Amino acid sequence: MTRGTPLRLTLIGRFALWRGRQEIAVAASGQRLIALLALRDSPVGRMHVAGTLWPNCPTERSLAGLRTTLWRVNQSGEQLVVATPSLLSLDAGLEIDVQDLAAFAGRLADAKLPLRMVDLDSVGVAGLADDLLPDWYDDWVQDEREGLRQIRLHALENLARRLSAVGRHSDAIQAALAAIRLEPLRESAHRTLIEVHLAEGNRSEAHRQFQRCRRLLRDELGVEPSDSMRLLIEPKLSPARLPGFGVGAGLGGRG
Repeated sequence: MTRGTPLRLTLIGRFALWRGRQEIAVAASGQRLIALLALRDSPVGRMHVAGTLWPNCPTERSLAGLRTTLWRVNQSGEQLVVATPSLLSLDAGLEIDVQDLAAFAGRLADAKLPLRMVDLDSVGVAGLADDLLPDWYDDWVQDEREGLRQIRLHALENLARRLSAVGRHSDAIQAALAAIRLEPLRESAHRTLIEVHLAEGNRSEAHRQFQRCRRLLRDELGVEPSDSMRLLIEPKLSPARLPGFGVGAGLGGRG
């Protein structure tokens, strides 16, 4: 890759390749090759790439399609793909939003990591809320999308807790709400929002959110919130005195 402003690849929201503020045009076949390599943690075998991108073609034809796509991508003037006779990978200097998001999620989840080393603003709520390549319907993309969805859900909940812990309750609420929008039946996301409301001293908001969650779980799944969630709202009650909240009655965090 040439020196100067580094290239940046975005896959969240849509595919885009950027050098600074300038978007670089990439053909559809090239986009899929680049995206596939970006979503792998290590170099990928040519046979695997060809079979994934051209699943319905004979081996020879899929490998020919890969060679053509690889030539076109690297003829753009940006040496994006590093190729050996058997393996393909992206240039190590390429910045990739999905990898940044995964690293950020890992820092948020590490309870031993001091807040000053997390940088709560390095990935915004919008970046955590948007989907991976939402207009692509390839099987391999859908598998990757579900894996990233789980990472995003945990990251949004952890971000909300971290923001609340430093007094940024408004931002924490937005992160928790984003997690709920991403998975409305996820009890742990509702619980996180309730905890933020309580930390801010808004018990009425916490009670309203609990009732919203309770109605949703009843209507959609026929279950009650967990005992631990009920005890956030009524901490003086013991679990044994909570009618309808026996062991196994709650949904808990999904995913």
